[in-house]
This record gives sequence, structure tokens and C-alpha cells, in this order.
Amino acid sequence: MIEIRFHGRGGQGAVVASKVLAVAFFHETLYVQSFPAFGVERRGAPVMAFLRVDRQPIHLRVNIYEPDHIVVLDPTLIGAVDVTAGLKQNGWILINSHQLPEAFSDLKGFRRATVDATSIAVRNGLGSRTSPIINTAILGAFSKVTGLVGIDSIALAIREELSGKKDENAKAAREAFQEVRF
Repeated sequence: MIEIRFHGRGGQGAVVASKVLAVAFFHETLYVQSFPAFGVERRGAPVMAFLRVDRQPIHLRVNIYEPDHIVVLDPTLIGAVDVTAGLKQNGWILINSHQLPEAFSDLKGFRRATVDATSIAVRNGLGSRTSPIINTAILGAFSKVTGLVGIDSIALAIREELSGKKDENAKAAREAFQEVRF
């Protein structure tokens, strides 16, 4: 079983990203389980979303405490929240940032990748300049970094799950797939 934990802030789309990624894995004939972890948080508060993927039905119904990979939609969460808690050896930390992976020296010892999902979202008109919606771009980067799910499955899931700007979101995912650094 592969377990993935998303860290973001309310309104950034971490929960939607987890769901879209689950659909992409489903298209590759895998079993999936996706769910959020939040309470009464408001826009901008830290949130988590979880995703499990397996070749067999998934019966486990608890939060993910030892993820194989971590996706961080907001780099300001690093240090404010222990995003690496429980991360398995050889797991990836994918961070939305314009900086190179080496800039995150406090995460030394972990495999790091970065993608400027914010700029990609702005270029594609996703959200606004002050509140870009970065979730689809980060999924394209995830596809490239981990190799666990194909970019075509990501694009298909985006088109199926999102209600608007389907082409722009799919394009953002493909751009992030090309621009991710690791």
C-alpha cells in the first residue's frame, strides 16, 4: 500500500488534489481511499488530506501516520507544522516553491522536490494572482517525481473531477510535470 499526505492551507485545494489524484490512480486500475482531516478551520488555516493506493481493496480507516510521500502546497507550513512526521525512508517531499530543493536545508536527509506551482497557476489563470489555485499543478509534479501515476491519468482525472477551467488545469499539471526540480 502507498500512503500520501497532503499539507496545505484552507482554500488552496489540498482536499481536491487528494481526490483528483485518487481518481487518476483509479484510472490505472488501483484501489484508492481519499479523505481530509480538518475541523472548524477557516480559510488559510493548516489542513491535511490523505490518500491510500493499493492493488487490493483498502480496509484501513485511520489517518496516515507514516506516509510514503508528502505534498506541501504552502512552504510556510514547513517549520510551523512537522510536515515530515512519520515520513518513510526514501519517501519524497514535494514542495510548492520557486526555490530549488537544496534551499530546504531543514529537510536535509529527505528526498526533496520543488515546483513553482504558484507561478504555473497564475500563468494559466487558475485563481487570482493573490490566491492562485495550485492543486492541479502540484499533481503534475507528483506524477513526474514519483512515477506512480501517469500524467495522462492526472489530466483525465482533472477533466472529470473539476467543474471549470478543465483545459487550463490540465495544462498546468503538464507544465509542472516538465518544470519540477529534484
